[in-house]
Amino acid sequence: MSGTGDPKPPAGATAVGAVRRRHRGLRITAWVAAGLVLAGAGGAGYVYKRLDGNIHSVDIDSALGRDRPVKLGHGSMDILVLGSDSRSGANRAYGHDSGSARSDTAMIVHLAKGHKRATVVSIPRDTLVHRPACAKPGGGTAPAARQAMFNSAYAVGGPACAVKTVEKLTGLRMDHYVEVDFTGFKNLVDALGGVPLTTTQAIRDPKSHLDLAAGTHTLDGAEALGLVRTRHGVADGSDLGRIQLQQAFLKALMDRIRGLGLLTSPTKLFSVADTATSAVTTDTGLGSVGRLMGLAQGMRGLKSGDIHMVTLPVRFAPSNRNRVQPIPAKAAMVWAALRADKPVPADAFSGSAAGHVDAGKVVRPTPAPGAR
Repeated sequence: MSGTGDPKPPAGATAVGAVRRRHRGLRITAWVAAGLVLAGAGGAGYVYKRLDGNIHSVDIDSALGRDRPVKLGHGSMDILVLGSDSRSGANRAYGHDSGSARSDTAMIVHLAKGHKRATVVSIPRDTLVHRPACAKPGGGTAPAARQAMFNSAYAVGGPACAVKTVEKLTGLRMDHYVEVDFTGFKNLVDALGGVPLTTTQAIRDPKSHLDLAAGTHTLDGAEALGLVRTRHGVADGSDLGRIQLQQAFLKALMDRIRGLGLLTSPTKLFSVADTATSAVTTDTGLGSVGRLMGLAQGMRGLKSGDIHMVTLPVRFAPSNRNRVQPIPAKAAMVWAALRADKPVPADAFSGSAAGHVDAGKVVRPTPAPGAR
Protein backbone atom coordinates (compact mmCIF):
# COMPACT_ATOMS: atom_id res chain seq x y z
CA MET A 1 0.00 0.00 0.00
CA SER A 2 1.19 3.47 -0.74
CA GLY A 3 1.03 6.68 1.24
CA THR A 4 2.79 9.99 1.66
CA GLY A 5 4.28 11.80 4.61
CA ASP A 6 4.08 15.47 5.35
CA PRO A 7 6.68 17.02 3.01
CA LYS A 8 7.46 20.69 3.45
CA PRO A 9 6.51 22.99 0.55
CA PRO A 10 9.53 22.93 -1.75
CA ALA A 11 11.43 26.07 -2.67
CA GLY A 12 11.94 26.38 -6.37
CA ALA A 13 10.39 27.11 -9.68
CA THR A 14 6.68 26.84 -10.35
CA ALA A 15 5.64 23.43 -11.61
CA VAL A 16 3.80 23.58 -14.90
CA GLY A 17 1.03 21.04 -15.57
CA ALA A 18 1.35 18.65 -18.50
CA VAL A 19 -0.81 19.06 -21.60
CA ARG A 20 -3.29 16.35 -20.70
CA ARG A 21 -4.58 15.83 -17.15
CA ARG A 22 -7.35 13.57 -16.01
CA HIS A 23 -10.37 13.65 -13.43
CA ARG A 24 -12.04 12.53 -10.73
CA GLY A 25 -10.42 15.43 -8.88
CA LEU A 26 -12.75 18.42 -9.40
CA ARG A 27 -14.05 18.55 -5.88
CA ILE A 28 -10.74 17.40 -4.40
CA THR A 29 -8.83 20.16 -6.16
CA ALA A 30 -11.38 22.82 -5.30
CA TRP A 31 -11.73 21.75 -1.68
CA VAL A 32 -8.05 21.51 -0.81
CA ALA A 33 -7.14 24.71 -2.66
CA ALA A 34 -9.84 26.58 -0.76
CA GLY A 35 -8.81 25.00 2.51
CA LEU A 36 -5.19 26.06 2.05
CA VAL A 37 -6.12 29.69 1.51
CA LEU A 38 -8.71 29.75 4.29
CA ALA A 39 -6.28 28.09 6.72
CA GLY A 40 -3.85 30.97 6.26
CA ALA A 41 -0.81 28.72 5.83
CA GLY A 42 2.59 30.41 6.03
CA GLY A 43 4.01 31.73 2.77
CA ALA A 44 0.52 32.10 1.31
CA GLY A 45 1.72 34.30 -1.55
CA TYR A 46 4.25 31.73 -2.73
CA VAL A 47 1.81 28.86 -2.22
CA TYR A 48 -0.92 30.60 -4.21
CA LYS A 49 1.49 31.28 -7.07
CA ARG A 50 2.78 27.71 -7.01
CA LEU A 51 -0.68 26.13 -7.13
CA ASP A 52 -1.89 28.60 -9.73
CA GLY A 53 1.03 27.69 -11.96
CA ASN A 54 0.24 23.99 -11.70
CA ILE A 55 -3.16 24.28 -13.36
CA HIS A 56 -3.37 23.78 -17.12
CA SER A 57 -6.45 25.16 -18.86
CA VAL A 58 -8.05 25.11 -22.31
CA ASP A 59 -10.31 27.77 -23.82
CA ILE A 60 -13.47 25.79 -24.58
CA ASP A 61 -15.68 28.85 -25.08
CA SER A 62 -13.52 30.33 -27.83
CA ALA A 63 -13.22 26.96 -29.57
CA LEU A 64 -16.98 26.38 -29.69
CA GLY A 65 -18.21 29.92 -30.33
CA ARG A 66 -21.87 30.86 -29.95
CA ASP A 67 -23.56 27.81 -31.49
CA ARG A 68 -24.28 26.23 -28.13
CA PRO A 69 -27.21 25.62 -25.77
CA VAL A 70 -28.20 28.67 -23.75
CA LYS A 71 -26.99 29.04 -20.19
CA LEU A 72 -29.56 28.11 -17.56
CA GLY A 73 -30.58 30.99 -15.33
CA HIS A 74 -31.58 29.26 -12.10
CA GLY A 75 -28.16 29.03 -10.46
CA SER A 76 -27.32 25.40 -11.19
CA MET A 77 -24.04 24.36 -12.83
CA ASP A 78 -23.11 21.54 -15.22
CA ILE A 79 -19.53 20.30 -15.45
CA LEU A 80 -18.16 17.72 -17.87
CA VAL A 81 -15.59 15.56 -16.11
CA LEU A 82 -13.38 13.35 -18.27
CA GLY A 83 -10.72 10.77 -17.56
CA SER A 84 -8.42 10.44 -20.56
CA ASP A 85 -6.75 7.15 -21.47
CA SER A 86 -3.67 8.50 -23.23
CA ARG A 87 -0.78 6.00 -22.94
CA SER A 88 1.88 8.56 -23.80
CA GLY A 89 4.57 9.93 -21.48
CA ALA A 90 4.29 8.78 -17.87
CA ASN A 91 1.07 6.93 -18.73
CA ARG A 92 2.89 4.47 -21.02
CA ALA A 93 3.15 1.94 -18.18
CA TYR A 94 -0.60 1.39 -18.40
CA GLY A 95 -0.69 0.21 -22.01
CA HIS A 96 0.34 0.83 -25.60
CA ASP A 97 0.02 4.33 -27.03
CA SER A 98 -2.18 4.11 -30.11
CA GLY A 99 -1.34 7.66 -31.09
CA SER A 100 -4.47 9.37 -29.77
CA ALA A 101 -6.13 9.66 -26.40
CA ARG A 102 -9.75 8.79 -25.72
CA SER A 103 -12.05 9.65 -22.86
CA ASP A 104 -12.01 6.53 -20.71
CA THR A 105 -14.43 8.00 -18.16
CA ALA A 106 -17.12 10.63 -18.69
CA MET A 107 -19.43 12.16 -16.11
CA ILE A 108 -21.77 15.13 -16.19
CA VAL A 109 -21.75 16.66 -12.71
CA HIS A 110 -24.90 18.72 -12.13
CA LEU A 111 -24.68 20.98 -9.09
CA ALA A 112 -28.14 22.10 -8.05
CA LYS A 113 -28.85 25.70 -7.11
CA GLY A 114 -27.08 26.41 -3.83
CA HIS A 115 -24.69 23.50 -4.45
CA LYS A 116 -26.20 21.45 -1.61
CA ARG A 117 -27.23 18.60 -3.91
CA ALA A 118 -25.62 17.04 -6.97
CA THR A 119 -26.47 14.54 -9.68
CA VAL A 120 -23.69 12.71 -11.51
CA VAL A 121 -24.63 11.13 -14.85
CA SER A 122 -22.05 8.69 -16.21
CA ILE A 123 -21.91 8.25 -19.99
CA PRO A 124 -20.60 4.83 -21.07
CA ARG A 125 -17.61 5.33 -23.33
CA ASP A 126 -18.99 2.77 -25.80
CA THR A 127 -22.25 4.69 -26.28
CA LEU A 128 -23.13 5.26 -29.94
CA VAL A 129 -23.91 8.93 -30.51
CA HIS A 130 -24.14 11.58 -33.21
CA ARG A 131 -20.73 13.23 -33.09
CA PRO A 132 -20.88 16.73 -34.61
CA ALA A 133 -18.22 18.15 -36.90
CA CYS A 134 -15.26 19.29 -34.81
CA ALA A 135 -12.11 21.29 -35.35
CA LYS A 136 -8.98 19.15 -35.04
CA PRO A 137 -6.32 20.39 -32.62
CA GLY A 138 -3.70 20.23 -35.37
CA GLY A 139 -5.85 21.97 -37.98
CA GLY A 140 -8.67 20.93 -40.28
CA THR A 141 -12.09 19.56 -39.43
CA ALA A 142 -13.29 16.12 -38.43
CA PRO A 143 -16.61 15.54 -40.22
CA ALA A 144 -19.80 14.75 -38.33
CA ALA A 145 -20.44 11.05 -37.77
CA ARG A 146 -23.53 9.11 -36.81
CA GLN A 147 -23.29 5.98 -34.69
CA ALA A 148 -19.84 7.04 -33.50
CA MET A 149 -18.51 5.81 -30.16
CA PHE A 150 -18.78 8.55 -27.58
CA ASN A 151 -15.12 8.42 -26.62
CA SER A 152 -14.05 9.04 -30.22
CA ALA A 153 -15.00 12.71 -29.82
CA TYR A 154 -12.02 13.36 -27.55
CA ALA A 155 -9.77 11.37 -29.87
CA VAL A 156 -10.56 13.42 -32.97
CA GLY A 157 -11.10 16.87 -31.49
CA GLY A 158 -9.83 16.99 -27.91
CA PRO A 159 -11.69 18.62 -25.01
CA ALA A 160 -13.69 21.03 -27.18
CA CYS A 161 -15.11 18.21 -29.31
CA ALA A 162 -15.97 16.19 -26.20
CA VAL A 163 -17.90 19.16 -24.80
CA LYS A 164 -19.59 19.80 -28.16
CA THR A 165 -20.67 16.16 -28.41
CA VAL A 166 -22.09 16.16 -24.88
CA GLU A 167 -24.01 19.36 -25.55
CA LYS A 168 -25.40 17.84 -28.76
CA LEU A 169 -26.43 14.71 -26.85
CA THR A 170 -28.01 16.46 -23.87
CA GLY A 171 -29.15 19.89 -25.04
CA LEU A 172 -27.40 21.24 -21.93
CA ARG A 173 -24.61 23.78 -21.91
CA MET A 174 -21.53 22.60 -20.04
CA ASP A 175 -20.48 25.46 -17.78
CA HIS A 176 -17.07 23.93 -17.06
CA TYR A 177 -14.68 21.15 -18.06
CA VAL A 178 -12.28 19.09 -15.93
CA GLU A 179 -9.92 16.31 -17.05
CA VAL A 180 -7.45 14.05 -15.22
CA ASP A 181 -5.10 11.43 -16.71
CA PHE A 182 -3.85 8.09 -15.36
CA THR A 183 -0.76 9.43 -13.65
CA GLY A 184 -2.56 12.41 -12.12
CA PHE A 185 -5.23 10.17 -10.62
CA LYS A 186 -2.67 7.71 -9.23
CA ASN A 187 -0.55 10.47 -7.69
CA LEU A 188 -3.59 12.10 -6.13
CA VAL A 189 -4.67 8.92 -4.36
CA ASP A 190 -1.12 8.40 -3.10
CA ALA A 191 -0.96 12.00 -1.83
CA LEU A 192 -4.09 11.28 0.21
CA GLY A 193 -2.37 8.29 1.80
CA GLY A 194 -4.65 5.87 -0.02
CA VAL A 195 -8.41 5.38 0.02
CA PRO A 196 -10.07 2.94 2.48
CA LEU A 197 -12.84 0.73 1.11
CA THR A 198 -14.31 -2.74 1.47
CA THR A 199 -14.69 -5.30 -1.29
CA THR A 200 -17.46 -7.85 -0.81
CA GLN A 201 -15.75 -10.35 -3.11
CA ALA A 202 -12.30 -10.93 -4.57
CA ILE A 203 -11.46 -8.76 -7.59
CA ARG A 204 -8.72 -10.05 -9.89
CA ASP A 205 -7.92 -8.61 -13.30
CA PRO A 206 -4.37 -9.02 -14.68
CA LYS A 207 -5.12 -6.51 -17.45
CA SER A 208 -5.70 -3.82 -14.83
CA HIS A 209 -2.89 -5.05 -12.55
CA LEU A 210 -5.50 -5.69 -9.87
CA ASP A 211 -5.59 -8.49 -7.28
CA LEU A 212 -7.77 -7.75 -4.24
CA ALA A 213 -9.11 -10.30 -1.78
CA ALA A 214 -12.53 -9.81 -0.26
CA GLY A 215 -12.27 -7.56 2.77
CA THR A 216 -11.13 -4.13 3.90
CA HIS A 217 -8.30 -2.37 2.06
CA THR A 218 -6.57 0.97 1.82
CA LEU A 219 -5.91 1.24 -1.90
CA ASP A 220 -2.79 3.02 -3.07
CA GLY A 221 -2.77 4.93 -6.34
CA ALA A 222 -1.92 1.98 -8.58
CA GLU A 223 -4.60 -0.21 -6.98
CA ALA A 224 -7.21 2.54 -7.16
CA LEU A 225 -6.43 3.08 -10.83
CA GLY A 226 -6.77 -0.64 -11.46
CA LEU A 227 -10.14 -0.68 -9.70
CA VAL A 228 -11.69 2.16 -11.67
CA ARG A 229 -10.37 0.71 -14.95
CA THR A 230 -11.25 -2.96 -14.53
CA ARG A 231 -13.91 -4.45 -16.79
CA HIS A 232 -13.22 -8.13 -16.31
CA GLY A 233 -12.72 -8.39 -12.57
CA VAL A 234 -16.41 -8.18 -11.62
CA ALA A 235 -19.94 -8.61 -12.96
CA ASP A 236 -20.38 -9.15 -16.71
CA GLY A 237 -17.13 -7.55 -17.89
CA SER A 238 -18.95 -4.62 -19.49
CA ASP A 239 -18.30 -0.90 -19.32
CA LEU A 240 -21.56 -0.59 -17.38
CA GLY A 241 -20.09 -2.61 -14.52
CA ARG A 242 -16.93 -0.53 -14.54
CA ILE A 243 -18.99 2.66 -14.27
CA GLN A 244 -20.66 1.34 -11.12
CA LEU A 245 -17.24 0.61 -9.61
CA GLN A 246 -16.10 4.13 -10.50
CA GLN A 247 -19.13 5.64 -8.82
CA ALA A 248 -18.61 3.56 -5.67
CA PHE A 249 -14.94 4.53 -5.55
CA LEU A 250 -15.74 8.21 -5.99
CA LYS A 251 -17.91 8.15 -2.87
CA ALA A 252 -15.13 6.41 -0.94
CA LEU A 253 -12.69 9.05 -2.19
CA MET A 254 -14.91 11.89 -1.01
CA ASP A 255 -15.31 10.28 2.41
CA ARG A 256 -11.54 9.93 2.64
CA ILE A 257 -11.01 13.64 1.99
CA ARG A 258 -13.59 14.67 4.57
CA GLY A 259 -11.98 12.41 7.17
CA LEU A 260 -8.36 13.51 6.74
CA GLY A 261 -8.50 16.75 8.72
CA LEU A 262 -6.23 18.50 6.24
CA LEU A 263 -6.76 21.92 7.78
CA THR A 264 -4.85 20.82 10.89
CA SER A 265 -1.73 19.96 8.85
CA PRO A 266 -0.68 22.77 6.48
CA THR A 267 2.23 20.75 5.06
CA LYS A 268 -0.03 17.77 4.30
CA LEU A 269 -2.61 20.13 2.86
CA PHE A 270 0.02 21.68 0.62
CA SER A 271 1.16 18.24 -0.57
CA VAL A 272 -2.38 17.22 -1.52
CA ALA A 273 -3.20 20.59 -3.08
CA ASP A 274 0.05 20.60 -5.06
CA THR A 275 -0.68 17.12 -6.41
CA ALA A 276 -4.34 17.87 -7.12
CA THR A 277 -3.72 21.08 -9.04
CA SER A 278 -0.98 19.35 -11.04
CA ALA A 279 -3.40 16.53 -11.90
CA VAL A 280 -6.12 18.46 -13.70
CA THR A 281 -6.80 20.30 -16.91
CA THR A 282 -9.76 22.68 -16.70
CA ASP A 283 -11.52 25.15 -18.93
CA THR A 284 -10.26 28.70 -18.57
CA GLY A 285 -13.27 29.54 -16.40
CA LEU A 286 -11.81 27.32 -13.64
CA GLY A 287 -8.17 27.80 -14.57
CA SER A 288 -6.91 29.43 -11.37
CA VAL A 289 -6.78 28.70 -7.67
CA GLY A 290 -9.02 31.70 -7.02
CA ARG A 291 -11.76 30.39 -9.32
CA LEU A 292 -11.51 26.88 -7.93
CA MET A 293 -11.67 28.37 -4.44
CA GLY A 294 -14.85 30.23 -5.33
CA LEU A 295 -16.42 26.98 -6.49
CA ALA A 296 -15.18 25.15 -3.40
CA GLN A 297 -16.68 27.68 -1.01
CA GLY A 298 -20.09 26.93 -2.46
CA MET A 299 -19.59 23.15 -2.15
CA ARG A 300 -18.21 22.78 1.35
CA GLY A 301 -21.40 21.31 2.76
CA LEU A 302 -21.76 18.72 -0.01
CA LYS A 303 -21.32 15.16 1.32
CA SER A 304 -21.21 11.88 -0.57
CA GLY A 305 -24.76 11.17 0.62
CA ASP A 306 -25.95 14.34 -1.12
CA ILE A 307 -24.86 13.02 -4.50
CA HIS A 308 -27.14 10.93 -6.71
CA MET A 309 -25.01 8.86 -9.10
CA VAL A 310 -26.68 7.37 -12.15
CA THR A 311 -25.79 6.01 -15.58
CA LEU A 312 -27.29 7.26 -18.83
CA PRO A 313 -30.25 4.96 -19.67
CA VAL A 314 -29.02 2.72 -22.49
CA ARG A 315 -29.76 -0.51 -24.31
CA PHE A 316 -27.39 -2.83 -26.09
CA ALA A 317 -26.95 -2.02 -29.77
CA PRO A 318 -28.60 -4.69 -31.98
CA SER A 319 -25.61 -4.70 -34.33
CA ASN A 320 -22.96 -5.10 -31.60
CA ARG A 321 -23.52 -6.17 -27.99
CA ASN A 322 -20.27 -4.44 -27.05
CA ARG A 323 -21.90 -1.08 -27.84
CA VAL A 324 -24.86 0.66 -26.23
CA GLN A 325 -27.37 3.24 -27.43
CA PRO A 326 -29.25 5.85 -25.39
CA ILE A 327 -32.93 5.03 -24.86
CA PRO A 328 -34.36 8.27 -26.33
CA ALA A 329 -37.43 8.71 -24.12
CA LYS A 330 -35.59 7.73 -20.94
CA ALA A 331 -32.53 9.85 -21.68
CA ALA A 332 -34.83 12.80 -22.38
CA MET A 333 -36.22 12.44 -18.85
CA VAL A 334 -32.70 12.71 -17.41
CA TRP A 335 -31.79 15.82 -19.40
CA ALA A 336 -35.15 17.45 -18.67
CA ALA A 337 -34.65 16.94 -14.93
CA LEU A 338 -31.20 18.51 -15.02
CA ARG A 339 -32.48 21.39 -17.13
CA ALA A 340 -35.22 22.04 -14.58
CA ASP A 341 -32.78 21.55 -11.68
CA LYS A 342 -34.90 18.70 -10.31
CA PRO A 343 -34.00 15.19 -9.12
CA VAL A 344 -34.02 12.61 -11.91
CA PRO A 345 -37.14 10.42 -11.60
CA ALA A 346 -36.59 6.72 -10.99
CA ASP A 347 -38.73 5.88 -14.02
CA ALA A 348 -35.96 7.23 -16.23
CA PHE A 349 -33.90 4.11 -15.55
CA SER A 350 -36.50 1.37 -15.92
CA GLY A 351 -35.51 -0.92 -18.76
CA SER A 352 -31.93 0.36 -18.92
CA ALA A 353 -29.18 -2.20 -19.50
CA ALA A 354 -27.32 -0.69 -16.55
CA GLY A 355 -30.08 -1.90 -14.26
CA HIS A 356 -29.08 -5.51 -14.87
CA VAL A 357 -25.52 -4.97 -13.60
CA ASP A 358 -24.72 -4.98 -9.88
CA ALA A 359 -20.97 -4.34 -9.81
CA GLY A 360 -21.53 -1.35 -7.54
CA LYS A 361 -22.39 -3.71 -4.68
CA VAL A 362 -18.88 -5.17 -4.80
CA VAL A 363 -17.29 -2.01 -3.36
CA ARG A 364 -18.42 0.14 -0.45
CA PRO A 365 -16.70 2.93 1.47
CA THR A 366 -14.84 2.20 4.68
CA PRO A 367 -14.63 5.57 6.45
CA ALA A 368 -11.19 6.49 7.71
CA PRO A 369 -10.79 7.15 11.46
CA GLY A 370 -12.22 10.55 12.27
CA ALA A 371 -14.47 10.65 9.19
CA ARG A 372 -17.89 12.12 9.75
